[in-house]
Amino acid sequence: MFGKGLISGSTHPCIAQEAIAVGAIAAVSREDQVLATYRGHGQMLAKGGDPKKIMAEILCRGTGYCKGKGGSMHLCDPEIGFLGTNAIVAAHIPIAAGVALANKIRGNGLVTLCFFGDGASNEGVFYETANMAALWRVPLVMICENNGFAISVPVEKAVSVKDIAVRAQAFGFPGEAVDGNDVLQVYEITRKAVERARRGDGPTLIECKTVRWERHSAISAGKYASREEMKRWQKTDPIPRFRAHLADTVRVSGAQLESIEREAREVGDQAVEFALQSPPAAESELAEDIFA
Repeated sequence: MFGKGLISGSTHPCIAQEAIAVGAIAAVSREDQVLATYRGHGQMLAKGGDPKKIMAEILCRGTGYCKGKGGSMHLCDPEIGFLGTNAIVAAHIPIAAGVALANKIRGNGLVTLCFFGDGASNEGVFYETANMAALWRVPLVMICENNGFAISVPVEKAVSVKDIAVRAQAFGFPGEAVDGNDVLQVYEITRKAVERARRGDGPTLIECKTVRWERHSAISAGKYASREEMKRWQKTDPIPRFRAHLADTVRVSGAQLESIEREAREVGDQAVEFALQSPPAAESELAEDIFA
């Protein structure tokens, strides 16, 4: 669709990172809040977003969540507790802490999940937020999606520690590194962090180690991994791993799995068709919904 010129700007796929969004968001309630990066399509789907409205927004159509004004990198629906994706690296991290602080002051028991990448963990605002979140013991779960690259820079050349999760120790709260391609691991560690936050015990940093199969974005040029590395990464695909778990441990039949996958493809196809049939963002609404 990008190659056909149907997507304005660029788009950032989250292929092979599905387990993080699904596992983590399965551990929160509908009322709890989520903030994510420009690669946050999976997070919005996992939080209950309407696939049709998501695809319409990606294609900048008037039926999208933000009336086609946000595009691929700015998805938002407060009604389902999804407070937005952000195109600026790390910019949403302090916003998430502010949301968590507001929840603490209101005493509503809500927890905020904030997803960000390994590159964002090197931004100064990450450290500032971690410090204040710890100081004020806000109900915040910071989830670092470490896919090994910040655009094309390998994490080994940008991060001085093996596990980004250990950075939490400097601020006095827990940090855990997990296999980000194992949806059950992600769920369990997030569930514990959410329970901790809801008790009033403050933030947790979770580092989900994963891979990025695709280029940084649809317009990024060049290869950043060898053919051998790509083959190795593809063996960690979280979807076949969970499918095997369902078949071998839960004893879901092959016919049931095929039915689930067929239904998912149909939902995707319907979302694309809905978006293509929707009108573009209206010029007459250009100056509406502006807050600053």
